[in-house]
This record gives sequence, structure tokens and C-alpha cells, in this order.
Amino acid sequence: MNLWIFQSPSSFSQLVRFIVLVLGLLPPPLLSFGHEPPDEEGVITLPEVAVRGERPISSSSERIITVQDMKLVPVDRPGNLLRLVPGLVTLNPSGGPGKADNFLLRGFDADHGTDVAAFLDGMPINLRSHAHGQGWLDLNFLIPETMKAVEVHKGPYQVQYGDFATAGAINFVTRDLVEEGVVQATGGQFGTQRHLLMFSPTRDRVRSLIAAEGFYTDGPFLNDLKAPRFNGLIKLTMNPTSRSELSFTGTQYISRWNASGQIPLREVQAGRLNRFGAIDPSEGGRTQRTTGNLRFHHDNAFRGTVFAEVYFQYYRADLLTNFTFFLDDPINGDGIEQNDRRYLYGGDIGYRQSLNAFGVTSVATFGVQSRVDDIDVRLGTERQRMRLSTTSDSAVHEASYSPYLKLELQPTEWMRFVGGARADFFQFKVTDRCPVGCLLHPQGRTSDVIPSAKGNLILGPWYETELFLNVGTGFHSNDARAVVSNATVQTLPRATAYEIGVRTRQWNERVEVTASLWNLDLSSELVFNGDTGTTDIRGATRRYGLEVGARLHPLEWLIFAGGFTLTHAEFKDTGEAIPQAPLMTGNAEITAKLPNGFSTSLRMIHLGPRPLIEDRSVRSQPFTIFNFAGRYRPPTGRWRQFELFLSIQNLLNSQWRQTQLFYESRLASESAPMGDIHFTPGMPRMVMGGVAWYF
Repeated sequence: MNLWIFQSPSSFSQLVRFIVLVLGLLPPPLLSFGHEPPDEEGVITLPEVAVRGERPISSSSERIITVQDMKLVPVDRPGNLLRLVPGLVTLNPSGGPGKADNFLLRGFDADHGTDVAAFLDGMPINLRSHAHGQGWLDLNFLIPETMKAVEVHKGPYQVQYGDFATAGAINFVTRDLVEEGVVQATGGQFGTQRHLLMFSPTRDRVRSLIAAEGFYTDGPFLNDLKAPRFNGLIKLTMNPTSRSELSFTGTQYISRWNASGQIPLREVQAGRLNRFGAIDPSEGGRTQRTTGNLRFHHDNAFRGTVFAEVYFQYYRADLLTNFTFFLDDPINGDGIEQNDRRYLYGGDIGYRQSLNAFGVTSVATFGVQSRVDDIDVRLGTERQRMRLSTTSDSAVHEASYSPYLKLELQPTEWMRFVGGARADFFQFKVTDRCPVGCLLHPQGRTSDVIPSAKGNLILGPWYETELFLNVGTGFHSNDARAVVSNATVQTLPRATAYEIGVRTRQWNERVEVTASLWNLDLSSELVFNGDTGTTDIRGATRRYGLEVGARLHPLEWLIFAGGFTLTHAEFKDTGEAIPQAPLMTGNAEITAKLPNGFSTSLRMIHLGPRPLIEDRSVRSQPFTIFNFAGRYRPPTGRWRQFELFLSIQNLLNSQWRQTQLFYESRLASESAPMGDIHFTPGMPRMVMGGVAWYF
């Protein structure tokens, strides 16, 4: 595995020295390495005991996706896993497998990740000041089968999450090992195939996990996607002492693709363009990501834990798009080329102490998070993948340092509090690397700090019912190029949110109902358009809504689940609609897991109409799609090593639209610009099946 970060030794060594310095400043009792038993041979190692219990949650809208949930989800795109979460919809903006999804949550069309933060074992995935969109959240480097759980938190209520965690935060938790290795082969329509190898060479003193995924598809488009994707993961976990654990996770991701892009509805309705056709078939891209994450924790003799994490990433992307066709350049067209190269490194270091004072059980955690992005980002024009000119070319250095304090208190059996505070210090530096010949010359430096406070009060259970009161502030950072170029741009717009919720099982242990009422205000709805290099300042916004969910388990092998969300989203000053904001979502599923080894699910996803412009006169087309998945593995016998599986996406073959935007464009045959809906078609019915061999 090629760890590109070591091409920047000075930056990496500075980070190591910083961590060593902080460790050296901690008092010896906190580290307590000296309190390790002097004779390790005298330590009695007891066998592991599995303890099953429900993980405590801090809001009624939290969701933990388990391994069993993931098994019955089509995994051609890792973002499909998040569709299991009520109110969270992911859409494919280009039709190809290599571009970041669009995320719809809590009244946000969070674009490619501006208001949804994601982490892999605590390592941030979002990319700041990205060439295409702020908070770029490309999940395609993840291998779903390597996940132990996916933790989803809605709202800005979790102290450990800072930048981009306004609508919500997601943490993908990887396995340490697998009990069985697996070789898996999958094939399906549109030239789609997926192959997986995953196994654990060692499981004792060193627990290891190795996984490799190969994927390819042409897609349903007239212009074949020709999209291969390769993912690799290696994870090593060991216990240097009986009180400590050390783990390293490395990933490698490479992908390229063609894309048909967003097409104008007027051409499809007139019959001049197939809905799977393209105006500019030269769109596409390629990307690469290499990551490494080293984590350590040590439990001392005083019920305390020292923890430290260091991560590093190398990332590159080249994107070719054309949204407006011949609107700005009637000769060469409006093709855009965006290039992003970056090193990203940082870490998290802290101390967690458990206490029991005056009968109050409590846990206090103090930590410091740091992150640095060193970025080369370029925007230019192109025609048929031939470079024409450069609009801007910038070197960006963006750093943040974030101390935080988290408190967990349980003064009584029926009351629990989780909350705390954090401060995020940001530094922005942009250097113009194109002194002549460019249209835009962002340059300068600035800094800012934003404090955040968060509190979650959990009351109950009474009659198998819990009440949740949540309040918190959060933020998302804005693109460094916009921040240094425009003094009116808020560097770190603040989000303020409130939520009240309930979870009850009072009727039956097999019936669970949750409900939440929430409100979220954002101080500035700013959009940095990476395609043009311009900034659109939209003002303060307000979003509020209702979320209801239910889960019924009438039989040991049968589960019914579903929910819906209703949201209102508007600009506070004018009352106008926030374009693309989701107003209604719904989901439902029937899952059966029979003792004979057969399991199946039927899932429904619904997204209601959304306003595409502020006056609400143009709305998106709603859609409802059904996905089916089934697996069969004999529980006993010589064929138990084999498993058959089948998935059918869009079971009813609905003609639905994914990304839908309203803006002006002009075709080569048109004499004037035309405002229109531009969309990416949703996947038609797609059947995939395969076989897995366990060893």
C-alpha cells in the first residue's frame, strides 16, 4: 500500500512532535504507565465473555445500523447504507459510481456534504475547500462488509463532532476481524460486476482484517459509464499490554468514470433526448484516496483512559462537467475542469475519567482535535476533455484546533445527562498561483474561532418510555477561497438546534415507537459554487419538522419498520423557500429471517416534491421506489460454506429522477437561455445476483 503522506515528511513530523509534546504535558497519574503491574507474568488473563445489551442513546432520532441490517442492502454504492436511516436520503448526482452523493437530511439539501459530517473510526471524511463543493463527502472508498456498525446522529448535539455536523454526523465503525473469510462474486445488468475478498489471517495476539473490492459498471446510459472502482483495506489490532490497545487502519481507493451529467427536461419531454442520453458525453472524472489511521488507548489504575489518534490522507480528483452547455461560451461550450490535490493530516488526543462522587455516576472526557489540509485546487474550462483556460489556481492551507470537554452524568436511575462544550480555532491561507491569465485571484489569510455548547437530557424509563430533550450549537466552515476574498462571508456560520423526542415500548417489547420535534436555525446559508468560483450569500435560514418511526417484531423471524418526516425550510428574513430542501420523506421495510437460512427484505423509499426556486412555483418530481434483497445460506451441512444472494433495485421499474435543479442553460440549437429543470435519471430496474464462499 502506497502511503502518499510520507512524501510530506516535514508536515508529518511536526504533527508527531505536537502529539509527543501534549503527552509530555499530561500529569503522570493520568498516563499511569508507571502503574502497570511490574510483572506481566503475574497478570491472569480471563477468557472473553460476550455481554449483550442495548446501547444507550441520547436522542430519539439516533440510529445505529448493524451488520444484520447491512446484509440486505444493495452495495453497488456505499451510500445506499444510509437509506436505512429515516429522513436521510442519498442521491447519485451524476449516475456514475465515482462522485460524492447528494445528502438530504433535516430540511437540508446538504449538496455533497456541507452539512453532514462523516467519519471512519473517528477520522474525518469530509474535505474542506474542495474543488467542486464544500465538505465533499465521497463514501465510495468504503467497503460495506468491513463495517461493524454505522452510527447516525441527527442535529448538532454531539460534543465530539465539529465541522459540518449541523444536520447530522455519521461514524462508520470497522470490524477488527471476521470469524470467516469470504470470496464473493456478483454480476448483474448493464455490465455490472462486483467482487470481494475479505479474511482475517490472524485472530489472537494480533487481530487482522484484509479486504479488497473490485467493481465495474456501464450503467443504463447510452454513453457507457465504463466505471471501474478498486478498494482495499487492511486493519491490524493488538494489545501491547493488558491495559492498552493499538490499531492501524489503511485504505486505498481508485476510480474513474464517464458521466452523462444533468440533462434538460425540455429535451426529454420533446422527445429529442432519451432520458439516459447526454448533451455533453465527454463528462466524467477520476479520483484516488489513500488513508492511514493509527489509534491507541491505555486504561490506567484510576478508572481513567488516555487515548490518542493520528491520521493522514492523500487525495486527488479530476472532474469534468458541463451544466449549462452553451450558455456562457456559444463556441466552445461551458465545459468545466476541476482539479484537487491534497494532503490531510491530524489527530485527537485526550483523557477520559470515570467517577462516582456523592452517588452520582459520571464520566468526564477532555480532548484536543487537530486537522490540517494542504490543498492545490484549480478551476478551468475545457472542451471534449481538452484544457482551454484557467479560471483560478490556488494553494490553500487550512488548519483547525479544537479542545473539547464532554460530560456524562447519571444522578438518578431515571435521569441521564450527556453534553459539554468545544471551541474550534480556524486558520485560512490562500495563495494565488496564477498571477496572470486567470479570471479569479483569491488570495489572503484570516482566522476565526467559534465556541459550541451541547446538552442532552434523557428522562426515564417510565412505563418503558423515555423522554429526550436536546439542545446544541454547531457550525460548518466555508470555503477558504470565499472567506479570504469577501469580507461579508461568514467564516464559520453557526447552527442552533432544539429537539424534543420520545421513545416508547409500553405496549409490547416487540413494538417500538419514536417521535421527534426539532428546530434548526443557520446564521448564513452561503453557497460557494466551485463550478464558477463565485459565492452566493443567501442569508439566515430556519428549518423545523416532525419525525415519526415505528418498529414491530411480531415474530422472531419477522420485522416491520417504517417512518416519515415532515419539514418546513425557509429564509428567515423573507419567508421564501430554500431551493431543493426536502419537505417530506418516508421509508418502510418488511424483513424476514427464517431459521432455514433464508432472509429477505422489501424496502420502500419515498421523497416528496421539493421547491426548486424560492417562490415555490417550480417543484421537483416526487418518487417512490422499492428495493428487494434476498440471501440463502444453509445453516448446516456440506453446503453451509456457500451463500446465494439476489437484489432487485427499483423493483417496479419507476421512471424517477435523482438530482433535480432549476437553472438557465442554452443548447447549441437555441438562440437564447432557457430556465428549466435539469436532472439525473434514477436507476431503472436492476437485477444483481451472486455467490459467496466462506472459508
